[in-house]
Amino acid sequence: MSLTEEDVRRLAAQLWDAEQRSVPVEPISRRHPGADVDDAYRIQLEGVRLRVAQGDSVRGHKVGLTARVMQQQFGVDRPDFGHLLGSMFHPEGEPLPVDALIAPRVEPELAFVLDRPLQGPGVTVADVLAATAFVLPALEIIDSRIEDWQIGIVDTVADNASSARVVLGGVRTPIAGLDPRLIGVVLRRNGEIVETGASGAVLGNPAQAVAWLANTIAPGGGMLRTGDLIMPGTCTRAVDMRPGDTVRADFEHLGHVGVTFSAAVGSAA
Repeated sequence: MSLTEEDVRRLAAQLWDAEQRSVPVEPISRRHPGADVDDAYRIQLEGVRLRVAQGDSVRGHKVGLTARVMQQQFGVDRPDFGHLLGSMFHPEGEPLPVDALIAPRVEPELAFVLDRPLQGPGVTVADVLAATAFVLPALEIIDSRIEDWQIGIVDTVADNASSARVVLGGVRTPIAGLDPRLIGVVLRRNGEIVETGASGAVLGNPAQAVAWLANTIAPGGGMLRTGDLIMPGTCTRAVDMRPGDTVRADFEHLGHVGVTFSAAVGSAA
């Protein structure tokens, strides 16, 4: 770790301000080339603390960069994680205000909802399946408070793993009898297929991503709580979204989920 506590507080405040104003900042890795992943998680946690102090709440976690296509897209070589806050959840039937975001991209994911806690070390896929109440089709809208998506692992981790919004489908499917490795996904933008994938691309099994998360946060005393929603990562590339776009993900066995982005202010509706 190379950043001082003052550095951590300043950078977390800058990222939060960038999010509120929808104006990105210069990459942290460029300004602080000695910063490492531990520093980045310190910034992330400070950012979460700032939001909770303003009345937000932690509702779960996301795991990112779990599929090889995503690691290649963003030039990183390991998964990361972030926090899901209550303010990030957007109702499926309402247009998502595009002006609140900077450069949004959409990812289809299989969301896990827990009915018992998971605490590492040693959490296995079997433990995750036993602790899962149900799964949901979901869209994660990622966004970067780092300009032009010029991110390395330090930048995205500090920026809460590029989290922005989550849209959940309305049908919950019990995990019993469902093989989470074998779920096909088709992602459409404005009716056109833009990505396809299979859930096994997420660390071989999206439940493995949940186990990885529980074990990764355990050394610091972290645990996944009853009722937490866990996004394990996408099995496709992230797709750019433009004002007025509609995106829909169809999941084999699980149904579908979609969202429409509002037109930009000043444009024709």
